[in-house]
Amino acid sequence: MKNILVPVGSSKNALSHLQYAVDFAQAFGAKIFVVQVYNVYTKAGTMIKVDQIIERESKAFLDDLVSQLDPKGVEIIVKTLKGKLIDTLELACKAAKVDLVLIEPRTNSIKDEVYLGKTSGKIVKQMDVPALIVPEGYKFSRPTTILMALKSAILKKKDALSPLKDIVNEFKAVVNLLLVKTTYHNKGDFDLHKELKSLVNSITETENATTFQGVLEHFKSHNPDMLCVVRRKRGFFNKVWEKNTILKKDFYVKVPVLVLSGLK
Repeated sequence: MKNILVPVGSSKNALSHLQYAVDFAQAFGAKIFVVQVYNVYTKAGTMIKVDQIIERESKAFLDDLVSQLDPKGVEIIVKTLKGKLIDTLELACKAAKVDLVLIEPRTNSIKDEVYLGKTSGKIVKQMDVPALIVPEGYKFSRPTTILMALKSAILKKKDALSPLKDIVNEFKAVVNLLLVKTTYHNKGDFDLHKELKSLVNSITETENATTFQGVLEHFKSHNPDMLCVVRRKRGFFNKVWEKNTILKKDFYVKVPVLVLSGLK
């Protein structure tokens, strides 16, 4: 893992989130790209160059945040980007060859009952880049146990497991696999690819309406330091993923959540 992208909003958690990103990146010897995306809609005939003002203020905001960090020798690159959120971030990821996006649950200081805000939800739902959702105020610690929840273990996408493999190798973490049989179960869904099998320490099979419900049932018994799920059209968060905003009453865990790009 060499390049990590960290989108920053205006939440009160921004500094804590950035420090986690620095601590996480240090473990891998990776560099981090701290970015803020802005979009400007101006009326014809407007005299003031609003976008330049916003860009300048955004850059100053990020520079101030970074100045308060303990950099720990990590290379930190600060960028302000103009454009639509997802399109702009995806272009940035391609240009910087980003391996992982670190997301804070709420980029704006919104209601406490919200787990994922609209912006964070969009990033997790729509971007085809692995993401790590870090709980607010969470201080970095080396994960030793990871619960990975899947309804299908079929591997077709190249390098889909790369972020998980990097984390396992770096932190010597143990992966416990939860295979959830849903109504969409097909023959062969639980046949483990050798690459996945080599990462797994134990396997638990369960039957639930959704992968999401399977995690809710088994999370406490595994007590993991990190949860690993997969972004699919009919995968984890199938129901709550219908909206970008996700409430804590629908889903909430106090550990980082690694969201892999679709395995299929």
